[in-house]
Amino acid sequence: MTLTNVIARLAIVTMLALFVMACEDNHAEEAGETIDEVVTDAGDKVEDLCEDVKDKADAKDKDC
Repeated sequence: MTLTNVIARLAIVTMLALFVMACEDNHAEEAGETIDEVVTDAGDKVEDLCEDVKDKADAKDKDC
């Protein structure tokens, strides 16, 4: 799975989460917290993937 593929999938998940939250009873705080969690999880997954790619490529700069 490429980095672009992962980012595209995470974007779709984020949009779906926003859609689901918009359809519920307008609990803005809960929606905001859920969106924050989704975005944080997505960022963590992208960073983990970046680190894995750099490890496999034996890159000198391993910071993502």
